[in-house]
Parts: sequence; C-alpha cells; structure tokens
Amino acid sequence: MKSWKLVAVSTVGALALTACAASDRDSDGGSTDGASGGGRDTFIFAASSDPAGLDPAFANDGESFRVARQIFEGLVGTEPGTADPAPLLAESWEVSDDGLEYTFQLKEGVKFQDGTDFDGDAVCFNFDRWNSFTGVLQSESLSYYWQKVNGGFATSDVETLNGTGKYESCEAPDATTAVVHLKSPLPELISALSLPSFSMQSPTALEEYDADNVTGDGDAPVLPEYANAHPTGTGPYTFDSWSPGEEVVLVANEDYWGEQGQIKRIVFPIISDATARRQALQAGDIDGYDLVGPADVQALQSDGFQIVNREPFNILYLAMNQAKPELADLRVRQAIAYAINKEALVAQTLPEGTEVATNFVPPSVSGWNADVETYDYDPEKAKQLLAEAGQSNLTLDFNYPTNVSRPYMPTPEQVFTAVKADLEAVGITVNAVPDPWNPEYLDKIQGTPDHGLHLLGWTGDYNDTYNFIGVFFGGPSNEWGFDNPAIFQAINDARYVADIDEQKAAYEAANAELLEFLPGIPLAHPVPSLAFKDDVKGYPASPVQDEVYNVITLGD
Repeated sequence: MKSWKLVAVSTVGALALTACAASDRDSDGGSTDGASGGGRDTFIFAASSDPAGLDPAFANDGESFRVARQIFEGLVGTEPGTADPAPLLAESWEVSDDGLEYTFQLKEGVKFQDGTDFDGDAVCFNFDRWNSFTGVLQSESLSYYWQKVNGGFATSDVETLNGTGKYESCEAPDATTAVVHLKSPLPELISALSLPSFSMQSPTALEEYDADNVTGDGDAPVLPEYANAHPTGTGPYTFDSWSPGEEVVLVANEDYWGEQGQIKRIVFPIISDATARRQALQAGDIDGYDLVGPADVQALQSDGFQIVNREPFNILYLAMNQAKPELADLRVRQAIAYAINKEALVAQTLPEGTEVATNFVPPSVSGWNADVETYDYDPEKAKQLLAEAGQSNLTLDFNYPTNVSRPYMPTPEQVFTAVKADLEAVGITVNAVPDPWNPEYLDKIQGTPDHGLHLLGWTGDYNDTYNFIGVFFGGPSNEWGFDNPAIFQAINDARYVADIDEQKAAYEAANAELLEFLPGIPLAHPVPSLAFKDDVKGYPASPVQDEVYNVITLGD
C-alpha cells in the first residue's frame, strides 16, 4: 500500500555511481565470479526497482529495505523465520514497570563501517536525529515510520505533529548502555525497532555528508550525497556503487563484528518486469528473485529451480467504500461477504499454501481472534439480504489494479475475475474498473472517494496488531468511506495498553467489532514465493523480509 516517489541525486554527480550491469559479465556474457562463474562469492539477486534511497531513515519501500538490511543493523532484529523481535545490536533490554524507560545493553566491540565506535552515544544520536527532523523531513514520503510509530516530532509546523510524539529523550550512562525515555507508553516499540528505518547509522558519516540536507518538497524530495553514495552502518556489507536503473553493488565489510560467510559481493540488477526476472534466472544471469508469479512456480520447479516460500504475514482484502450509499447498508456488505467462496478463490488464484483469512491480521499476530464472524459461503443468504435491503438489482463499480504483482496479490486480475463471478451469481452486476497500479490506482483508492468495491492488501512491517488494523481503521479515510468513532477509539486505545495480556484481549475485541461492522472482507493470507538456482543454499526466508545474505552459501 505504501507508494511514494523519491528523487535520489548525488551532489557529486554521476561519478559517484560508476558501476553498470555489464561490469559483472565477462566478454563471453558469463559471470566472472557470480551466478554462473567460478569464484562463487558473488550473489546476484534481481530487484524489481531501484531503492528509493540508501538512508534507511528515509525509506519505506521493500527494495530500499532489501539493500538496507545488508548495510545496516538495528538494536532489534527478528527471530529467524518469524516476525518476532530478537536481540541484534542490543544484546538485551529491560522495560520499566510504567513502560516509560527502555534500557538497552549494547553489543561490545562493534564499529561502524567508517571506524566510528558503536556505543550508547551513537544510539542516542540516532534517536535524537529522528525526533529532530524538521520541514520536508517530516513528510510521510521520508520519515514515515518515525511519524507513524512515535506520533510526532520535537517541533513541527503541523499542529498534530508538534511535540506530540512518545519519545522524550535518550541518555548513555556508559558505552554499552543506552536508556530511552518516553512520555507515555508505546508497547510496540521493541517490535518496531526491527524495521530498517530505525537502523543505527554512523554519527560521523551523517554529519560529514550532511545527511539531513534534503531539498525539494514532500512529493519529490531530493536526497543528499549521503543517501546516494555514503550509507554507513554496522552490517556485513558496505556500499560499493549504484547505477540507477541498472544495479546496486555491495561488498563485504571485512571488519564486520559477526561472521562474514561465503558471499563477498552482492549485485542487485534492476529488472522491473516479472517475466524478464524469470528469464534472467533461467538464463543463469541471476541467482534468484522475489515476487514469483503463481503460474511460474510449477514451471520453474520442473526446470530444476528452487522455490522458497515465506510464511504469510499479510492480508488480501476486498474493501467496500461506504461513501457509496448502497455500501453504507450493512445488509449489502453482509450479502457481498456471504457471496464470496473464499476456499475456491484461494484454490484457483493464489499460491499453494495460502490461508483463507477471517481477520484483518494473520493468525501469527497476537490479537487475532478465532471467534469473529466469518460469513461462510452462502449464496442463498446473500440473495436474501440483498432482497431485504431492496437491492436485488444492485450494480457496483469494482476497482482492481493492473500491471502489478504484490506479495498479498500476485495476480490481481485473476482475483477480480473470481470475485466478480461470485457476485454476479447472486444478482450483483459488476462494472469492472481496472487502473494501472502506478500511479493511478493508489491515488484513486486512498486519495479520493471515487471507487466502490476494490482489492488491496498489506504486508506487515513488524509483529504488532496495530500495524495492520491501525493502518486500515485507525481513523476516517477515503479508502473505506465511513466514520465510526467507537471502532477508531477501540483500536487506538488498544495500541497503548502496556500489559501484554490486556492488550491482546483488547485487540481481540477490536477485531471482533470490526468483523461485525464489516467495512471490508478479509480474503486470504497468500504465500509469497522466491525462486533460486539449485545451488543457492540457506536463503533466510523471513515473513517480514529480514533477509541478510551473509548466511547464504553457493555451490554443491
């Protein structure tokens, strides 16, 4: 759902971005040490687009995060294969009983890639930086996650952001300790710190390259030299080069505090077309790629390629815009829910292993409720409810995206076709309204009330219920077209309940209330698939894409 445009321009010009895709091939077209060559210490993974920038504090898209996870690390990571938080640069932490003080015990002997010590002062420098963003830096296209998690900044020209954040201060009693003080509880903080946006960055590099000197406006910010050519973290790989539209290259951090592993060089060639990514794998030009279409899975497996599935940590839903009078009637929304055969939809259009959804959160998230109303497939009941509502001859616009494949919706047109058939079977006439994903679809769905039914979804950022239902239903929006203060209040109150058990119960209640009100229909939790050559071993598939390549091995 996140879709913002960033313009990345280095102040030192194109000379800082010298690599090109041809540099990774020998004169015969083979890889000198990568996907089909002899050295086998280069891992080539196709990206679907350029990163928006290389400063993770200003990132909110998957391709930027993929690169950032190799260069940077945060205080908190995730348990392998899960979305659950785990120690990373912080070896442990303690939270005060009132939820206002977080004491992090830091890993010793870690240095940033420019030789700067990672210590308590560096942690506080980063927290204070995020909270002190001003002007264009406060736009959602840049500091999206600090704004959404913390709730505001130290100062702002926007009243709702001016001093409204949870963060108060940070202190470093010694080199291996950082203490973060909050104004009020923020129970999701630890989980949120696993996001690349909250990576630790070198204070020295941030100051030397004037990292906050962003120009332009929030719609088209121009990032400074740091964000294009000098990203500096503590991770196992360092920045080498970026040729926009062609590739990003990283190399091993020889002074990395952890195990470096076999992979000494990473190349991210930019291949925007899904078919072209598949063909590049089949030709041996890349080692792997993401967002594999369901129709390609069986064919690739038959050709000897590996398919690796992530655990689903997402939701595909059908939204019903209540700004349309017909959809403001609960009976019509219920009829639509009973009309859809979710089991058949999943079997016919989504990857093997996909789960039918009943909540707007995946079952692995605390707060998922097994006892919500499920609206099991019942076309006769759907017809009855439409008749009761006086809508037996109902016609609805149905918006769906084209030219896109998302982890929660790999084949939008197929999903649309299946749902359309179910709706027409109960007497609803469907007016198809396809729109290109970029930029028309999201602009229409989220920016205007000019839509009826529509398909959309979300992949969770971290393991917290609010990161799903708070994003959708934390307040009024053009997407859903309703105003229900009771639901908004229940969700936002649950977010700040400090006791874990009490918060879980509050979220369960909120999920039950949502499914009774029925603003939309949770359809499925699709399984995202990646494809690899058969000699790629140990790819660390993560439901939140926390995948760092130093654990991969290449070869038999």
